[in-house]
Amino acid sequence: MNDSPACPHAASPEGAPELFTWEFATDPYPAYAWLREHSPVHRTALPSGVEAWLVTRYGDARQALADARLSKNPAHHAESPHAKGKTGIPGERKADLMTHLLNIDPPDHTRLRRLVSKAFTPRRVAEFAPRVQELTDRLIDDFVEKGEADLIHDFAFPLPIYAICDLLGVPREDQDDFRDWAGMMIRHGGGPRGGVARSVKKMRGYLAELIHRKRENPGDDLISGLIRASDHGEHLTENEAAAMAFILLFAGFETTVNLIGNGTYALLRHPEQRARLEASLDAGESGLLATGIEELLRFDGPVELATWRYATEALTLGGQEIAAGDPVLVVLAAADRDPERFAEPDTLDLARSDNQHLGYGHGIHYCLGAPLARLEGQAALATLLKRLPGLRLAAEPADLRWRGGLIMRGLRTLPVEFEPGSRLGKSDSLSTL
Repeated sequence: MNDSPACPHAASPEGAPELFTWEFATDPYPAYAWLREHSPVHRTALPSGVEAWLVTRYGDARQALADARLSKNPAHHAESPHAKGKTGIPGERKADLMTHLLNIDPPDHTRLRRLVSKAFTPRRVAEFAPRVQELTDRLIDDFVEKGEADLIHDFAFPLPIYAICDLLGVPREDQDDFRDWAGMMIRHGGGPRGGVARSVKKMRGYLAELIHRKRENPGDDLISGLIRASDHGEHLTENEAAAMAFILLFAGFETTVNLIGNGTYALLRHPEQRARLEASLDAGESGLLATGIEELLRFDGPVELATWRYATEALTLGGQEIAAGDPVLVVLAAADRDPERFAEPDTLDLARSDNQHLGYGHGIHYCLGAPLARLEGQAALATLLKRLPGLRLAAEPADLRWRGGLIMRGLRTLPVEFEPGSRLGKSDSLSTL
C-alpha cells in the first residue's frame, strides 16, 4: 500500500458497491456502471492490499492506455509491491523474466516490439490457420460421442496451449508439461501455495534450454524467428527471448481460454444471437462470425482490467488528481460497456458495426497476439456450433463460478450437453467460409 501523504487513501463515495467479492466476480457490470456514473476514476484497496486507481469510462480509459506518463515499469511504483509479488505475474522477477513487453516503456519497448514483430507476423498467423482447425477438431473428437463435456477443461483450455506451443516450436512430447504449468498459472490462487511461482521457474528453465537448442538447430517456428530477428544489428538477448516466449505463452493462452469460454457462454445465454450466427455459418458466410468475435470481446471480454500502469508524474485523469508513483488500472470491461460510447452497451449484438472496443488494449501496448486469438476464437466458436447440435448449458448460470484474479475474467468450468455425434463430419477450415 502506498501511504505517501501526496496520495492519501480516498474514502469511497456514499453508496459505492463492494468490489472483488465472489458476487462481484460473477457479474461485475452493475458495479462498473455505478462507478462510471459516480466515481469514474476510483481509488480502492485491491485484495492484495495494494491501493490503485480504477479507470472506468471509455474516454478516460482510452486516454490512459496511450498516456506516456503512465509507465509499465514497476520501478515507478513508490513502494514497488511488484518485488513482493503483489503486482505482475508471480515469480517472474525471481525467474529473470521481467524484460517483456508488459513491463517496459520506450525506447526499450519500441526496440523489443519491433524485433518481436519481425518474427510474429500476420503472415505467420494466417499460415497457422489449418493447424488451429486441426487442433480444434481433434479436441472435439475426444468428447463428441459422449453428448457432454466441460468446455473449459476439455476444449477452451487445451486448444490455445497446444496452438501456442506449436507456434513457439515446443516439441509435441513436451507440450503436456506446458499444459500442466499453464494449468497452475490459470488457477489464480486455487492451487498449492507458491505453485504459480514454481511453474514459472520450471517454464523459465525449459525455455532457456529450448532457446539454446534452437540456436544450434533453428526451425520455422516462432522461437527460432525471435532468435533470428535483428534490427540495425541488434538481436534479442537470451533473457529477452525467454521473457518474450514466456509472455506470448502466458498472456496468449489465458486470454484465448476466456474468449472461447466467455464467448460460448454468452451465445448460450442469447439464443437469438446464436441462431443468427448458426444460420450465417450454414450459408457459408464469415461476416457475422468476424463482427461477432469483436462483439463478444466487447460484451464480456477475456481481459477485465488492463495490466498495471504507474504514474511517473502527477497528472489529472477524468478530473481526478493522480500522484506520482500511484498505480492505475484501466477497467476494460467497464469502458466497453460505457453508454457514452456504445449504443445499448448491455445488449449483445453480433452484427454491431461501430465497435472500437478496448478488449485488446490501445496504443503502443495493443496486444501483439490479438490476430492469433481472433483466429482461434473464430475457429473454436464456428466448429463448436457446427459439430455439436443442440448445444446447451448443463448447469444453472447461478451455479457457475468465475476464476478469482484481478486482470483476467473467465469461467472455472462450462458444463454443456449436446446430441452425441460422430467423429466424422469435421468442419472445413475457416478459410472456406
